Amino acid sequence: MSAVTLTDIVKRFGTFTAVHRMSLEIPQGSFVTLLGPSGCGKTTTLRMIAGLLDPTEGDISIGGRRVNDLPIHRRNLGLVFQNYALFPHKTVADNVAFGLRYRDVPKSEIEGRVAKALELVQLPNLGARYPKELSGGQQQRVALARAIVIEPDVLLLDEPLSALDANLREDMRVELKNIQQRIGVTTVFVTHDQTEALAMSDRIIVMSEGRVEQMGAPEEVYNTPASEFVANFLGASNVLAAESTGVNGDEVGLTLPDFPTLAIPRDRAPRIAGAGPAKLVIRAEKLQVRPPGPVSNGAYSIDAKVEAVDYQGQSARYFLRAGQHQLQAINMIDERPLPAGADVSVSFRAKDCAALPPETRE
Repeated sequence: MSAVTLTDIVKRFGTFTAVHRMSLEIPQGSFVTLLGPSGCGKTTTLRMIAGLLDPTEGDISIGGRRVNDLPIHRRNLGLVFQNYALFPHKTVADNVAFGLRYRDVPKSEIEGRVAKALELVQLPNLGARYPKELSGGQQQRVALARAIVIEPDVLLLDEPLSALDANLREDMRVELKNIQQRIGVTTVFVTHDQTEALAMSDRIIVMSEGRVEQMGAPEEVYNTPASEFVANFLGASNVLAAESTGVNGDEVGLTLPDFPTLAIPRDRAPRIAGAGPAKLVIRAEKLQVRPPGPVSNGAYSIDAKVEAVDYQGQSARYFLRAGQHQLQAINMIDERPLPAGADVSVSFRAKDCAALPPETRE
């Protein structure tokens, strides 16, 4: 059964439409991420699920029950926001216990449930402290404990890691996913961070301008983008104008200037129906940059020149000129990258490419 179902949801603010007729189902126990840039409608969607905003049109169901008319406190949801929203005058234990007291849980149960929640987020001995005495990471854990202690049907997380520094953010995303798996709670996570989405999600919903661009497992969305927006937003991609020569069995033929004729696997070009204009998509890390020379059997190869190099420690980002095309490639390196101005060979495999039809949008 779906934990959350949105059916033809529209949200307007005056004449501005923030969410355009969105429908989706969030499976029970899954970790689903709403991913997109600022202003794409992801937080608005989360706030409608929470009951903080009313949809202009459409229905929202939680656990099979329509909740459009239910206030937030009757939806049994756990919420964690970017700023944590802790009560500064209450202790950690009182912050975590707040939702239980609001639900009239017997006092005899509260202490045990609070202790269990703090143990789960690895803060077992900090119940007597106040938020100002905690680090940012500890405050985030307290906010999470407060959200899960009520045993919510759905956990809603709105950019909860964005206020943390980079190293702590990486640690917390692993911990957050582990906690979600241990308690099995359905989770809807909002972020603009592609790495967070790929690392944590069972399913990613990519949004742009209030519309769903693509839904799918992280590897599906990453390897087979459904639009140029998804290809460019989720990682670094080369998107090049091409021509489809049509479908031939399990392959789609593509031609473009300064490239060999390409045969792309059909499952990497599901929206190509026949001959005509198309787009070739190659992820930057799938282009291998080497000194000129032969490449392994089965790989395509083109000649290029390194125009600029972005040294990143263990890897380098190369900006390349290949005929009329500007390309970018991200490769692991041993000690130092190839220098700007170097003539190189750029190789790639057919299975690492994807193909799209021309963009169309209402």
